Amino acid sequence: MTESVLQIQPVKVSPVPNAAAGENVLEVEGLKTYFFVRQGIVKAVDDVSFSLKPGEKLAIVGESGCGKSMTALSILRLVDPPGRTVAGTVRMRGRNLLELSEAEMRKVRGNEISMIFQEPMTSLNPLFTIGRQIAEVFMFHENLPRATAFDRAVELLKLVRIPEPARRAREYPHQLSGGMRQRAMTAIALACNPQVLLADEPTTALDVTIQAQILDLIVELQERLGTAVVMITHDLGFVAETAQRVIVMYGGRKVEEASVEALFETPRHPYTHGLLAAIPRLASLSGAEPERSRLSEIPGMVPSLVDLPKGCAFAPRCPFATDLCRSEFPPYEAKAPGHMAACWHSDKLYGGAHA
Repeated sequence: MTESVLQIQPVKVSPVPNAAAGENVLEVEGLKTYFFVRQGIVKAVDDVSFSLKPGEKLAIVGESGCGKSMTALSILRLVDPPGRTVAGTVRMRGRNLLELSEAEMRKVRGNEISMIFQEPMTSLNPLFTIGRQIAEVFMFHENLPRATAFDRAVELLKLVRIPEPARRAREYPHQLSGGMRQRAMTAIALACNPQVLLADEPTTALDVTIQAQILDLIVELQERLGTAVVMITHDLGFVAETAQRVIVMYGGRKVEEASVEALFETPRHPYTHGLLAAIPRLASLSGAEPERSRLSEIPGMVPSLVDLPKGCAFAPRCPFATDLCRSEFPPYEAKAPGHMAACWHSDKLYGGAHA
């Protein structure tokens, strides 16, 4: 198995702005967020660490329930009881966000770090107009008068390509289409030009055409504003085209991290390999490769986070698993320069050819 597992070729992206300075805008170290429920302890985020440079585009991928969204919510301290972050640090420009008071954290949210949530209808307030909800960001963080803040809101709606922005600003969320609501959420998130944007599957429940428009819009605005972006997504095609670095999560932990080119060309973890192999290939669908007409799949189900198997959480689904995998969790270590993975048998993926 020596060929690349995916035909989607990652494009070359521009260098990260200010990366030469070596300063990270966000540093997450040893983050652990647990939920204490009747059945036991749910380790939703278990010892996750990563850093983000100014202007960088980082993607976090994995199946539902692997801890992607909970990582983002933990960074913003939006985890509700019975969950809480029990360990780790989230540093932004030298400050540990987990140690700030709630009043201080409210000033950080939306101003220095923002988030686009999955479902705009549950994030937007149905009792207030779109323009008022955007204007409140300017009124809270920049102390602008209501009229001035509303004018800025209309400008933002125009920036995110909502037609007739002045009229739409006076409408309520239910009067907008799903795509327009997601554009409005993007406008709210980018209102104060944050240093970091967390985009949590921002195209959920949208049709394919609108999905592409929203994702292109986020990337365009990110590049124009210089915002660093953490993209939480299951769309590996989008990751291949836009991300610079990718983190793969499974069972609440990081299992692999690499540049987008390295990860798509030579994934070092069987789970990542399975995700990439499961993407439909045009040649297979057209019948040009009849031996591959059936889509590849990862057998089994994602394990419950309240009852993770001993050793590697992916072992029950992994074709390379041994007794060692089922008894001890593998160390998270470099498999190649800049390419990290947690797997005892990474060399088996390529028969040692790329080890």
